Amino acid sequence: MALPEKFLKDPAWPYLRQSEAKLLTAQHLTSGKKFDPKRSVWIPDPEEGFIAAEIKSTVTPSLSKNGAEMITVVINEKGIERKLAKEEVQPRNPPKFEMSEDMAELTHLNEASVLHNLRQRYANTMIYTYSGLFCVAINPYKRLPIYSESVCKMYIGRRRNEMPPHIFSICDEAYRNMMNEQENQSMLITGESGAGKTENTKKVIGYFAVVGGPSAGSTTRRRSSSTKDTATLEEQVVRTNPVLEAFGGNFYLLEKSRVIKQLGGERSYHIFYQIMSDGINGLKKKLYLNRPISDYHFVAQAEVAIEGLDDREEMLITDESFDIMKFTEKEKFEMYALVAAVMHMGEMRFKQRPREEQAEADDIKEGEIACKLFGVDKDAFLTAILRPRVKIGAEWVNKGQNLEQVRE
Repeated sequence: MALPEKFLKDPAWPYLRQSEAKLLTAQHLTSGKKFDPKRSVWIPDPEEGFIAAEIKSTVTPSLSKNGAEMITVVINEKGIERKLAKEEVQPRNPPKFEMSEDMAELTHLNEASVLHNLRQRYANTMIYTYSGLFCVAINPYKRLPIYSESVCKMYIGRRRNEMPPHIFSICDEAYRNMMNEQENQSMLITGESGAGKTENTKKVIGYFAVVGGPSAGSTTRRRSSSTKDTATLEEQVVRTNPVLEAFGGNFYLLEKSRVIKQLGGERSYHIFYQIMSDGINGLKKKLYLNRPISDYHFVAQAEVAIEGLDDREEMLITDESFDIMKFTEKEKFEMYALVAAVMHMGEMRFKQRPREEQAEADDIKEGEIACKLFGVDKDAFLTAILRPRVKIGAEWVNKGQNLEQVRE
């Protein structure tokens, strides 16, 4: 079934599906590497993960020194020969499968072929790829024009195999199943830190806001409500999603540990870096943040910037989103103050009392600032950290903390 011409003319289309000419070019480049279904393989490479090669010869187990079947390959790009165990060699797919939209259709579904297909699609700005029932997404770390209302409408009521891979297709299937079968639906969005879970959750919410609104068309079933009320819901959901991205999601999504500790290659929640970007004039001064972000331990243990992401621009978008939700200037500042207070907490210093299992404050300046921003009493705050209250039986007592416990 041919797709409407307006789909192909949409500015987002090149980011969803490559033209036939571009696909043929990619396939031609692959076929030009002497593809042979019996000899073309992938071999492991320490830098690229896997690289293309051609089998030159095979040595049977009985003739090899270690009793394993060995294969001699020639690396296509370099013409270098290597000997590998048969288990290390993975077959390549024919050129017609270059940038395949559904990896379940690949002749050889192995690790090397999957990674190659995802890399080729990503290099051509196509971040979504199907793998059977699953939709794989790779974080582009930049804004792509593939989430507009016009793109939403492309996917409404269309089968998955009619359209390019997209989170909207998964959303539409769930929506139609819910309406047709009158049963609740679930969507599982999973991935490592920084993979784009929160971003895709935003898009799911945005899609349902559009498809459930009056502009979705007569083909969608929705609850009756006034046009004005539904439009307001759509505007608030779609346009306030930057808040979800900046602060993290609800308690199912929020990784509390990331607030105070980050692994290599990741950073804490975007809002910390947005506040430090000078996107809002004078905000840092009001929050007593007078040092570079790299000096604040809680948020600077790994990455402090993301390539292609402008934290200054994102700060303005986040602030505008609060305005859309009718937050006052005072309420916005109080939220930013809580974020800054966490950063100041990370700079508090403690020391161990000599000959005692009790820690004490070494420098309370940052703690005083944190308390001021939190709006809590300084002495009560320090007591909660150094001698927290615990319940023993029917009574509450203050439990002493050593330096290691305080730091935790």
